[in-house]
Amino acid sequence: MRILLVGAGGVGEAFCAIASKRSFIESIMVADIDLAKAQRVAARDSRYSACELDASSAAAVSAAAIACRAELVMNAADPRFVMGIFNGAFEAGVHYMDMAMSISSAHSERPTELCGVKLGDLQFEQSAQWQERELLALCGMGIEPGIADVFAKHASDELFSEIHEVGIRDGANMTVRGYDFAPTFSIWTVIEECLNPPVIWERDRGWFTTPPFSQPEIFRFPEGIGDVECVNVEHEEVLLVPRWIDCNRVTFKYGLGDEFIAVLETLHKLGLDGTEPVTVRGAKVSPRDVVAACLPDPASLGDRIEGKTCAGTWVTGLGKAAAGAAPAPREVYLYHVVDNEETMGRDGVQAVVWQTAVGPVVACELIDSGVWSGAGVLGPEALNPAPFLELLAGDYQSPWGMEERTPQG
Repeated sequence: MRILLVGAGGVGEAFCAIASKRSFIESIMVADIDLAKAQRVAARDSRYSACELDASSAAAVSAAAIACRAELVMNAADPRFVMGIFNGAFEAGVHYMDMAMSISSAHSERPTELCGVKLGDLQFEQSAQWQERELLALCGMGIEPGIADVFAKHASDELFSEIHEVGIRDGANMTVRGYDFAPTFSIWTVIEECLNPPVIWERDRGWFTTPPFSQPEIFRFPEGIGDVECVNVEHEEVLLVPRWIDCNRVTFKYGLGDEFIAVLETLHKLGLDGTEPVTVRGAKVSPRDVVAACLPDPASLGDRIEGKTCAGTWVTGLGKAAAGAAPAPREVYLYHVVDNEETMGRDGVQAVVWQTAVGPVVACELIDSGVWSGAGVLGPEALNPAPFLELLAGDYQSPWGMEERTPQG
């Protein structure tokens, strides 16, 4: 497969590190606004090359995809660039994949009750055009969204006869030595998803919103991570799962911690989460970009991080029953845990970006082999989860797990 990879940050670098071990890769053109960064990432493998690219320009993305004869455009940039890259892939007539969908905008009058423009709306609006051209836009194919959605589909296909709730739950016990505050993922993306009104889906209400950090709960994570308080956060899974999986409720909760939440709330109070440029001594700069510039690059933190991160899908409902038997209540947590020490030793990249990147590489391999196929704007739930989970745990040596839990109520 020939790939145009847009974005040479932490996730893009991890994608290239993982893909370098796979024979299905014919070439990867690593594209970034910072040519030196793209060249550094491309130096990992002789099949890789680099170019400078403005990801906000659909025309530039299209030209780059055509120039490198790409079969797929992989979006590893932050969410503000989604539509430029998405439209550029369409203009070039090639398949597309991303790990985060087009950004939302809050309801103008009741932002913590009603949805405005939802995550992914701008992409789903164009699904028919992609389908007409027999092009696949596989959206939300990272870890969350991504592998978590594959888990939801697996639960629907193999484990449950009736699903009451699909709840994505993310937690970690990671620390970063030498820093009081150092997010292990893009602060631009963290601010975007954590300070926007979270979305919940229920069968009788559809999609609706709540205040940020609402409905805290203690969730127990596996493999020694333990109990973590999780809160509602805006995330694509809530917009994807109900489109393909029959269930009653979908939620997403993230284990942020009181200190992390307090920092985000302070940034919001000061207006430092804003994306519109302000004038400072004659220069125009986005407050959020200033915050990002003041914090360490998450990709550079690998040798300072200790601990594990867990992404998973908690599912409740009625399990599948043997012939003639009544289905019984069932509750499971399907999960993927990654240890930073292991990913650093394996590929030289930190755990959070590695975990985000492994799913897209697996998905590319399945598309290249024809095991996964489709047309239009699709989420991971639209495709067969079995070959993905087999390849992830097998050839990619990144096992996933499942815990049976005691059904509540």
